[in-house]
Amino acid sequence: MPHSDAASPATRALARAKVKHTLHAYEHDPANHHYGEEGAAQLGFSPEVMFKTLVVKLKGSGVRNPLAIGVVPVSGMLDLKAIASAMGAKKATMADPADAQRATGYIVGGISPLGTKKRLPTCIDSSALSHDTMLVSGGRRGLSVELAPADLIRITGATTASIAG
Repeated sequence: MPHSDAASPATRALARAKVKHTLHAYEHDPANHHYGEEGAAQLGFSPEVMFKTLVVKLKGSGVRNPLAIGVVPVSGMLDLKAIASAMGAKKATMADPADAQRATGYIVGGISPLGTKKRLPTCIDSSALSHDTMLVSGGRRGLSVELAPADLIRITGATTASIAG
């Protein structure tokens, strides 16, 4: 795939930050709504190194931004109590897809923690730290970015915590 076709806010953010990364493209099946699992299978990566980006709505008195991003392996689920605790909130629920799309600038199934329209507080599951590289969405369905967990943490300003259930 030519680089210009792969440009997205996520890939542009990586280029601006001069982060070493590899793009992996695959043909997305529009009937498949298990985006992360599909990407892992199509690209031949373990679901433990392929991460999904989920937008949550935080509630509680100390919450400055009601929306936040959780990044967890596609092999697991986001633990809403754990991300609420990690973000200093009383409670977390999955954000409405329309709110997630508005805040990130990405469509569901292609939401990347990189290059979001609004910078949202981000928490990456600590299991990412056990891998040399991890994959996250490249900003659209059928495009993944492989990079070092430390680079993703640095460029997104993320924290890490055990947030996968």
